[in-house]
Amino acid sequence: MVLASEHCFVNQSILTGESIPVQKLPGLVEADQAMEHRSNVVYMGTNVQSGNANILIVRTGRETEYGQIARELTLRPPETEFEQGIRHFGYLLTYIMFMLTLLVFAINVWFERDVIDSLLFAVALAVGITPQLLSAIMSITLSQGSRQMAEQGVIVRKLTAIENFGSMDVLCTDKTGTLTEGQTRLDDAVDVDGASSEFVFRSAYLNASLQVGMKNELDDLICHARTIDISSVRRVGEIPFDFTRERLSVVVREEAHVRLITKGAYHHVIYVCHRVRHQDEIRLLSPFERSALDVHFENWSTRGIRVLGVAEKETVEQDAYQVEDETDMVFIGFLLIFDHPKSDVADTIVELARHGVGLRVITGDNASIALHTAEAVGLSVTGIMTGSELNRTSDEALWQKVEQTTIFAEVDPNQKERIILALKKNGHVVGYMGDGINDVPALHAADVSVSVENAVDVAKEAADFVLVRKSLRVLLRGVVLGRTTFLNTLKYIKVTSSANFGNMFSMAGASLFLPFLPLLPKQILMINFLSDFPALAISQDAVDEDDLLKPQRWDLKEVRRFMITFGLVSSLFDYTVFAVLLFLFRANEAVFQSGWFVFSILTELLILMIMRTRRILYRSRPAPILLYASILVGLLAIGVPYLPIAPLFGLTPLPLPLLVTLLGLLGGYVLLNETVKRWFYKNA
Repeated sequence: MVLASEHCFVNQSILTGESIPVQKLPGLVEADQAMEHRSNVVYMGTNVQSGNANILIVRTGRETEYGQIARELTLRPPETEFEQGIRHFGYLLTYIMFMLTLLVFAINVWFERDVIDSLLFAVALAVGITPQLLSAIMSITLSQGSRQMAEQGVIVRKLTAIENFGSMDVLCTDKTGTLTEGQTRLDDAVDVDGASSEFVFRSAYLNASLQVGMKNELDDLICHARTIDISSVRRVGEIPFDFTRERLSVVVREEAHVRLITKGAYHHVIYVCHRVRHQDEIRLLSPFERSALDVHFENWSTRGIRVLGVAEKETVEQDAYQVEDETDMVFIGFLLIFDHPKSDVADTIVELARHGVGLRVITGDNASIALHTAEAVGLSVTGIMTGSELNRTSDEALWQKVEQTTIFAEVDPNQKERIILALKKNGHVVGYMGDGINDVPALHAADVSVSVENAVDVAKEAADFVLVRKSLRVLLRGVVLGRTTFLNTLKYIKVTSSANFGNMFSMAGASLFLPFLPLLPKQILMINFLSDFPALAISQDAVDEDDLLKPQRWDLKEVRRFMITFGLVSSLFDYTVFAVLLFLFRANEAVFQSGWFVFSILTELLILMIMRTRRILYRSRPAPILLYASILVGLLAIGVPYLPIAPLFGLTPLPLPLLVTLLGLLGGYVLLNETVKRWFYKNA
């Protein structure tokens, strides 16, 4: 807490993102004020730019704002939606395995079959319903997605977060460097009527280039805007900049004229002016003239433009100049400094919306500036909330307001985290993009945390992804690749779980009326191995454009419904095959097991081709490697019973009529699954 101060200005951008030092003064402020408005508080981690002050330390270590941010880094990151979905999917499979295994084993023992064979068969069923290659395929798919994202400028630090990228439906981001270029530049030098003026620019250029005091960014912007010849001008003197006056004056001689040129904060420059220059005419600065200048200033300021004033007067050459010499000056014009919106941001925002991703702007900047920037890039603003309003809003109320608010302005690090948690509470998968220490709490709380290559180290450490450049276009490409990776992983989970469930359900039912096991345990494991092999190439598979246009979420109910629906369709054909084998071809144990072995593998390969897309099979082309791998395994499955190693797996060659019949049944299998698929997604 500040007890006394003398021109004390503190740079607290590390916490608030403000680029301009803030003056600290003794006194009281409201408890719910946003961090940047607490003028009587000095924060740990900030630094004094000028002046001095006496302060009373009231918080230390972890109790400070800086300490609370550091504490966030020690907490375990919250479980991502994808990790939660995989965990619940595991619970579902465990439940089904337990019930199915126990039931099959009990029935076989009830019918007085060999206990050891019954136990091995039940265990094989449990293993068979499990997608054994899930972890391997997830790793391959995520690694492939990571490589593709790196090629697009997105460095992945946490593989499992790729899936969340595809699920993200709300993106929260700062304004500076994301919506804007992140680099302010001199937009124009204008006279008092708002028209571009070479005279105003030249005066400002002389002031910026000839001053020898404290170097600053604003002078660099003016000097780099363009170069003019000032070889005929000689510097005579200077009144240095200070944070109290907020202006800088330089005295120059050009031919026989000596001029004092002043530039600085508009209100501090206009304060020392009594006259105003209209083109080549100098008039008294009347209240009407002053009001017109103030209107210009307010209009530009609300559009996010930083405005400096420029003034001058004729003077005489002397040994030294004092602040008192800055009187009775002529106001000549304005310098307009602006961080321009990026040229591609408007189109990218439209594309994000088309892909189902809503944008929220969370910034420490002034609300008016944030609003103008948002409107300039075409962002539809439905509401604005400031940090002070956030402090007065309860968590329950914030859950409601956050849905109707597009811009959060003048917020501090803890408020950013509150906004993220409120959005997550409403069921959104939230992404946050930040690059400073003040962004760490929000990065830690978000489902998808994104930083940039030139961010501070602690922000990059907290992020799941690091962009090679701070751009929404790069991030959009990451979203699309994340959805591709998610969908390809989900393809394997849905297809394999439904096919395995169908086969295991069929075997469990067949074991009730067959005098022998429908498949040997080693045959069950062989089916799983061969049918999963093509799925290793699923990371290369194409994804339908329609599926990329909406966020992809874990829906365990849909996965369960998919597994049961298409598992039962698979079982229907399995029982058809049983009837063909037993009643049409009078198959013995070895022929029955060999026939169903071949048919099971072929149906699992076909269901992968059918269910990899919501479209009709022939309207969506699979990746070549996936197609060729499936054909290779299909041919291998047909040929295994005829190979010398067939007896090792309890297989025997199939009669040609039987093989042709089984292949013919596959046509009906495709037609039925396509019909059910159309119904399933229509009623999803």
